[in-house]
Amino acid sequence: MGLNSEEWVIASIGAIMAGGFSVGILSSSSAKACQVIAENTEMDFFVVDDNRQLQKVLQIQGSLKHLQAIVQYKEDLQVKQENLYSWKGFLNLAKAVPDDTLDKVVDSQRPNQCCTVVYSLASTGPSKAVMLSHDNITWTTAATIQSLCYKCPPEGQEVLVNYLPLSYIGAQIFDMWVAISVAGALYFAQPDALKGSLMDTLREVRPTTFCGVPWMWDRMYDAMKTRQLDSSGFWRMIDKWAMRLGLQTNRRRMSGHVHPPLCFRLAKKLTFDGAKKALGLDHCQQFFSMGLGLSRVTQEFFLSLDIPIFQLYGLTECTGVHTLSSYEAFQVLSCGKGLPDTHTKVPEEDENKIGEIYLWGRNIFMGYLNNKEGTEKKMDSHGWLHTGDLGFLDDSDFLYVMGNIKDTITLSSGQKIHPTPIEERVKLSIPIVRYAVVVGQDAPYLCALLTLKCQINSETGEPRDVLTSEAVAFCRKLRSQPTRLTDIILDRDPLVSDFISQSIEAINSEASSDGARIVKWTILDTDFSVGGGELGATMKLRRAAVTKIYQEEIESFYKDD
Repeated sequence: MGLNSEEWVIASIGAIMAGGFSVGILSSSSAKACQVIAENTEMDFFVVDDNRQLQKVLQIQGSLKHLQAIVQYKEDLQVKQENLYSWKGFLNLAKAVPDDTLDKVVDSQRPNQCCTVVYSLASTGPSKAVMLSHDNITWTTAATIQSLCYKCPPEGQEVLVNYLPLSYIGAQIFDMWVAISVAGALYFAQPDALKGSLMDTLREVRPTTFCGVPWMWDRMYDAMKTRQLDSSGFWRMIDKWAMRLGLQTNRRRMSGHVHPPLCFRLAKKLTFDGAKKALGLDHCQQFFSMGLGLSRVTQEFFLSLDIPIFQLYGLTECTGVHTLSSYEAFQVLSCGKGLPDTHTKVPEEDENKIGEIYLWGRNIFMGYLNNKEGTEKKMDSHGWLHTGDLGFLDDSDFLYVMGNIKDTITLSSGQKIHPTPIEERVKLSIPIVRYAVVVGQDAPYLCALLTLKCQINSETGEPRDVLTSEAVAFCRKLRSQPTRLTDIILDRDPLVSDFISQSIEAINSEASSDGARIVKWTILDTDFSVGGGELGATMKLRRAAVTKIYQEEIESFYKDD
């Protein structure tokens, strides 16, 4: 339990090689959450990074009957007790263990044995302890490398930057296990990476592969739009030409045309190379988005800069990845195709061919620890994992994910609505909107909560009241002059409000039914954040939390009905 570091990785692998299993705990977890996890897994050893995390363990150690020792790997020990070790003191214990003893332990392990327990990042309800085997980890890592374009010595070396919590299995696979398998160099970002320092780290390290989350790509989009708006009129004209060419060329590549036009090299030199360098991605060959929610606007913006963002899909229960995009399999908004020798199906499709996504393969988990009933609900007798996510497969077996079954809104009429496609259209039609959350469970019609694009406080990571440069510039096009969110909310800016209303009406005109129309909307007084509770540890939207936090605003939609 602690921030990502080499000690975190060493401790995790060490636990596995010693014949035990590793359990990652988010550093933001409370002492009570730690106790629940420790008791459920019968934890023998706690490895923590600093005194703040140590204090959580000291609070609960009296109730942990299996606890043998605690190891702290950062800072000097401020507490003395018999079973507490510093990192150096803990490593020194190895001197008393003969190599042949360790070799026997390693040789006794089998592919089908559990080697790690990962707590799923549940958006609703308690998280579950997912058991993953040696085979789950090693096979998924090998299949991922086989499907992508990683360099290995002596031809070259991958350079990776880790900033997502390693207690998240996707970060473990792409940052930790892939780095080991291809002999890559793994750099750990600063603790405040998601508050703003990640860009500085990327510019210093210059990774060859980068895994972002949709939130991170959106922030990079903001940074690039600001950079372009700050440039001269001449360079804005050049960038516009180059980006139009970049988008056309990459769309042709998706259709099988591999040869770029002659002027593409000029566009690369004038615009694309500078944009990648500004982001710290000038050495990068592969760009990924982990997690759902990457908008078409963001994806096509980067595609126009010759940065194709490869989306992937996976749950903790399928070892973090099941389908992924690559240069050989890429379509905008698709999560790509399945790993080799895996299967994906979408039975029970509705009239729009959207149904629950089922997965099968060697990446599928062993089951939930101490939860046989939960395991049987998640995985059927034939080994198919029932994801709970909704989507469809196109004729070329590209997977498109449209949301989760739990997100489905049932109106009072009984009609079921998938909110994700509607929210995507809102963000596409209204460029100043960051998040759109459609609500209306058990109500007569749909409404929408909107947040506008605001700058981020680099010290706290929280959204500021100041609009992004892109949002300000867009308002100027509407002949409106706001620079702050409060300018729009408190002054009830009619120009912005009218534009949003007209855009919503245009979206409603294309709705598949009257029930899929947005009847009312409101702009919230802040953008979403981790600190506010609307986003999770990997910046994923927590829809249930949003509806709870903004319950008053939601109720006001229907008060006069």
